Amino acid sequence: MQTLNQIKYLRAALNADKNHGGQVVLVPTMGNLHEGHLQLVRRAREVADIVVVSIFVNPMQFGASEDLSSYPRTLTEDQDKLDAENVDYLFIPDVPEIYPNGVDNHTTVANPSLSNMLCGIHRPGHFQGVCTIVNKLFNLVQPSVAIFGEKDFQQLAIIKRMSSDLCMPIDIIGVPTARAHDGLALSSRNQYLNNIDRVKAPIIYQTLQKTRDAIAAGSKQYGTLCESAKLDLKAAGFEVDYFDIRNQKNLTLLNNNDSDTDIVILAAATLGETRLLDNIQISI
Repeated sequence: MQTLNQIKYLRAALNADKNHGGQVVLVPTMGNLHEGHLQLVRRAREVADIVVVSIFVNPMQFGASEDLSSYPRTLTEDQDKLDAENVDYLFIPDVPEIYPNGVDNHTTVANPSLSNMLCGIHRPGHFQGVCTIVNKLFNLVQPSVAIFGEKDFQQLAIIKRMSSDLCMPIDIIGVPTARAHDGLALSSRNQYLNNIDRVKAPIIYQTLQKTRDAIAAGSKQYGTLCESAKLDLKAAGFEVDYFDIRNQKNLTLLNNNDSDTDIVILAAATLGETRLLDNIQISI
């Protein structure tokens, strides 16, 4: 595995591979890699010849009160894990390499329709930061395929829309959420949970499952199901940002008469100091 930290070296290496007919797949990450990330890398290896993983903790997608400075950085361990997965290139730029004129002066990319809901309400500017860095990485790497996890379902939907709207010739693939033995969605932020909260944390997934089962049994009382789920989470000690039942394709809210069959149930809630994000998809 080659580790590169400058754009010019990354482009030179990839141009040489592409000239020999290699197809490139990109897995963008912020590092602190866990089994969920490694599943993305394994999927990447299945779909293209040259696997590029990026590690960049993107300041543009963090709010003023969020955990940019304390976000876990474990580069040496991450390199060992990626090397064991036979990754071809690891791209680890610093902030000036990505934002040479400063974060606040950089051209931005945003999708207003999908960003101004759910996490976008509670994290203003977050998805503009996500779209901007992903767009820049797409331009730098020019992959045929890019791999993202489905745990951040709204993020995945926004990236798909951005890619489509901007006519990018990139196949965006989502990989199902990796989970711990008790169902908790794997996340770098799980390590912030104390022992008591770690025991409680899987309740968010259990609540999603309960709601999914009610829908599968025929309930279309979506508003009632969401309110019940919020009450359950609050009773367990969660501070709930949202719990919604939406259309998978466009993230619109469903009503009781909606005939759409592809549904996603999304939740975001804070337990202690840790914000947890999860979802379940269901087709009726």
